[in-house]
Formats: sequence, structure tokens, C-alpha cells
Amino acid sequence: QVQLVESGGGLVQAGGSLRLSCAASGRTFSRHAMAWFRQAPGKEREFVAAISRGGVSTSYADSVKGRFAISRDNAKNTMYLQMNSLKPEDTAVYYCAARDAILGLTNNYEYKYWGQGTQVTVSS
Repeated sequence: QVQLVESGGGLVQAGGSLRLSCAASGRTFSRHAMAWFRQAPGKEREFVAAISRGGVSTSYADSVKGRFAISRDNAKNTMYLQMNSLKPEDTAVYYCAARDAILGLTNNYEYKYWGQGTQVTVSS
């Protein structure tokens, strides 16, 4: 069982930055690949970024490539999402997710564990 808690969301102007954190409970964090997803009002949940359980392999949605960076610290049981050059279309609830595997994937049904989400609002 893995419990995930996101933090770091908030209101920021376009062009600004935010850093999201995802804290995991338990001793098995390093066994899990992790990912960030987001869901805007009236839209389906979409993939943002993923990271392998060792932190070596990462992947990004085209919409955030070059602006967002995913990372993890297995010693602290925490994953991060550094978001730069934010745009109004980045406004959404951001969720972290975990799967008991080496690599992260882009499909949300591949992930067993989910956090409650943190709101990110980017004003124009």
C-alpha cells in the first residue's frame, strides 16, 4: 500500500513557476515508477510526466516538454514537478500516481495508487 500526498499548488501569473511535491508513505517508494497527471474542468485526466523508479528514465507530454521537469528523491520518499514558464492552459488539478514497476507509462489506468490532487491556477 502506498499513500500519496501532493503539495505546492497555488495561484501564479503566466510566465511564473511552481514546484509541486508528492510525498509517499511506506518503505516501498523506490520500487514504484511515478507520474504526474492533470485534469482541467470539463476535460479528461491527461498525462504530464513520468519517472522510472530509479530516476534515470523520464518522459513528458509534448505540451510541457522543455518547461516542466520531473525528479525524485528516494531517500526522502518524494517526487517533484518543477513547472516553469507556466501558461493559463496549465491550469488544472495535478495528481501524482504510482505503479509497482520499473518504468512510468502515459496511461492513467496503469497506475494503482493516486493522491488527492493539488490545484494549480495560472492567470493571464
